Amino acid sequence: MMNRMIHRRDASAASVTPGETADPQGAGGAASAGATPKRRKGDREGIALALGGGAARGWAHIGVIRALEEADIPVSMVAGTSIGALVGGCYLAGKLDDLEAFARSLTRRGMFRFLDFHLGGAGLIRGMRLSDRLTDSLHGVAIEDLSRPFVAVATDSRSGHEVWLDSGSLVLAMRASYALPGVFGPVDCAGRRLLDGALVNPVPANVCRTMEERMVVAVNLSHDLYGRAAVVRLSARDCDPSSPDWRERRNPEGRARRENFGIVRSMVDAFNIIQDRISRSRLAGDPPDLSLNPRVREIGLSEFNRAAEAIDLGYEAASARISEIRQIAREISGDRD
Repeated sequence: MMNRMIHRRDASAASVTPGETADPQGAGGAASAGATPKRRKGDREGIALALGGGAARGWAHIGVIRALEEADIPVSMVAGTSIGALVGGCYLAGKLDDLEAFARSLTRRGMFRFLDFHLGGAGLIRGMRLSDRLTDSLHGVAIEDLSRPFVAVATDSRSGHEVWLDSGSLVLAMRASYALPGVFGPVDCAGRRLLDGALVNPVPANVCRTMEERMVVAVNLSHDLYGRAAVVRLSARDCDPSSPDWRERRNPEGRARRENFGIVRSMVDAFNIIQDRISRSRLAGDPPDLSLNPRVREIGLSEFNRAAEAIDLGYEAASARISEIRQIAREISGDRD
């Protein structure tokens, strides 16, 4: 199947179908022939959601959606990156209740049941246990089967191109979108090796724009991680362990214990910084109509057992701006009438 380019403002974004190079009749195959056709671009009522990446902080997306449902604000489409693709896909598949129950049930010890460590591979975790859990829940659902448009954003590891997965296996699209480099292995698709979409587009508001949606609401989980960009000047003398007062300068606040900077922590910290800086740049260049910024900074990227807190924070962030969402929607509708 020839890949078609659908992002006219950025030729690096390609739309591909997950599973098209694998067994076309299997779980990663193309959509069923009876898929319901989508309505034309731009004629859908409601808001388009751009759900950003953020690992465990992404449970906040569930709270955002709950607040929108409670306020009877319809969602016309979802574009998701990483955990945003996972939550958004389950929502459009009618499985948000199941996902929320699963998230709330996770404990620190229970999380390890889904971590199938695999030394020597492209990632520390194969990710098949989580994938199998999703497959059991979604029963081979294809993106075309969803009631509203859905796009999962991934990254082509060879070319660096942004990839939009808008058809085919929903589970494979999710897996590709959350394939954090070095942690989860990449997903092979149409000759491409796909990694986490947050490498190129952490909060995919531009995807919704390209689909000609009337109103775009983004959910940015890294908004309060680092604050404004700044330059810090230091002396390299402070990096020299042979200096007599090196230990004091290394720990000026007198912290009782040393932080553990293992390989995974270093990778996650680096990914956090990349995601924050890219999202700031992308959203400044192609801003949504409104950005929701749940205050999830204190939830660690791997603390999936803190779902209840994250969901509450997402709910609070969206609930506080319901009237603003309605006002902007009215203004946009008036401008286009």
